[in-house]
Amino acid sequence: MTIQKQGSVIGGILLIAGSCIGAGMLGLPILTGLVGFFPSLILFGIAAFFMTTTALMLVEVNGWFSGRTNFITMVSDMLGPTCKIACWVLYLFLFYALSVAYIADSGHHVTSFFKAFGASLPIWAGSMFFVILFGWIVYFGTRSVDLVNRFLMAGKIIAYIALLVAGLGYVKFELLKEVHLEYTLAALPILIISFGFHNMIPTLSHYLGGDIKRIRISIIGGALFALTVYLFWQLIALGSLPIQGKDGILESYSKGMDAASALKNYVSSPWIGNFAQILAFFAILTSFLAQTLSLVHFLSDGFKIPHKSKENIWICIVTLIPPLIFASLYPSIFYQALGFAGGICAVILFGIFPVLMTWRGRYQRQITSSYQVAGGKFLLILICAVALFILTYQIIQMIY
Repeated sequence: MTIQKQGSVIGGILLIAGSCIGAGMLGLPILTGLVGFFPSLILFGIAAFFMTTTALMLVEVNGWFSGRTNFITMVSDMLGPTCKIACWVLYLFLFYALSVAYIADSGHHVTSFFKAFGASLPIWAGSMFFVILFGWIVYFGTRSVDLVNRFLMAGKIIAYIALLVAGLGYVKFELLKEVHLEYTLAALPILIISFGFHNMIPTLSHYLGGDIKRIRISIIGGALFALTVYLFWQLIALGSLPIQGKDGILESYSKGMDAASALKNYVSSPWIGNFAQILAFFAILTSFLAQTLSLVHFLSDGFKIPHKSKENIWICIVTLIPPLIFASLYPSIFYQALGFAGGICAVILFGIFPVLMTWRGRYQRQITSSYQVAGGKFLLILICAVALFILTYQIIQMIY
């Protein structure tokens, strides 16, 4: 008799890739474009390897627990109460930083939309309009977000494919050859957050019935899927946008504008501009809804508020108002917020903590299991060193 396996690898791959691909990808071409297309390929490879490896470490750690276990529980059991508190605080900062980034970026796109109809709107008003219009979806609960998100995901895929088809003919190889190595490190934090799917590991494990082989395939496949999407997006954006000049990469970075806005402003083709704008809208809104709902649930759990069909209105207000205020006061904060989220929060949560938990379990508690990430102590030390390097760089950038 054949035993029916739980879940599917394709579903797992899409779950991981979907967790990665969001509004953060809109900023990737600007930050990685500062260093150049070909050097950025190396950075993408480093980030993908780093985050995939630490994700596989979490699979190993998750296997030491019975039943469905969340990330904070693993940290608490393996690293103690101090790290548990740090984990809670970092999660909170991560959610808020991402919310600030997405709300700030929404302001640019809303004002651009109104401008097309001859109406002038300040960026802060665009962000406020976005939050008021779409924040209600989160209030109506997970079911509402899920239904809306299905439509948005379909729109995002169609817009992405249309942009690739329309944009390949405008790619200029001479733009891809530009290299500015002095900006090499600037892209690492946003690359880290762009491969941040680690909070989905317990969910993936439950979905696939704890089948380690299929979990590993899903993680690696999902990361490669996301990497492929990012690289084609890089090709279109960096092959169309110059480093210098009006609406170029440097100016877009200084204004906190993402690559979709830069393409719309710079490229003469209305098709590319429109497809880029549509992609940006769907990417920002899917990320905004997912991160806001996650933060609402995080705060609800923290304040012991029972889940109902609709979310608590006051928790929704606490979730939305602080990042809206930050985004309104600092409308060009998109890249700084993503840098903080990736270079500080995600590096500690999804880089350092997995290494520490793996080391504690393997070499101090002597826990054995059916799966262990290859590489031994050398790999753990290497990954931790890379994480500390990125963390140190981001802290220096914030101070100076």
